[in-house]
Amino acid sequence: MKFLLRSALVACSLLVFAPAILAEDAKAAAAGAKPAPMHAAFVAMAPDEMKWIANPANAEVTMAVVWGDPAKGPHAAFHKFKPGFDAGLHSHSSDMRIAVISGTMIGGAEGAPEKKLPAGSYEFQPHGVKHVTKCDAASACVIFVTASGPFDLTPAEAPKKK
Repeated sequence: MKFLLRSALVACSLLVFAPAILAEDAKAAAAGAKPAPMHAAFVAMAPDEMKWIANPANAEVTMAVVWGDPAKGPHAAFHKFKPGFDAGLHSHSSDMRIAVISGTMIGGAEGAPEKKLPAGSYEFQPHGVKHVTKCDAASACVIFVTASGPFDLTPAEAPKKK
């Protein structure tokens, strides 16, 4: 009798938990999949080998893409800003991870104090977060950006007057 009761309990447990276990196995297998490599070969570029083009969001900014396609998805690029550049309050649909290479960038989220970021600084701009991006007037700025998706710039709406 005890044997039948144990067998029935094991069988019921398998029926109840098997779908969950199989689903977890499928998730683990999918998570364990290795991402495709960005490059098939070693890549090195000197500054004079980079192709600088106008940034599609603002012709005052130039960019040199080092991998990916900013129009289609994840990518990385250098961006050059003229002294005194001000993009105004805006947001992006992708996360932006930024390292300041030269000059002093000025950044800040909407409602927060602006912060001066000299060469060697890091900034993370989460998608959808309104922020300002400026270049100090003392010199041009160069930043390196890694983006989680296509590059875009959506200006923030001006406050409506009552």
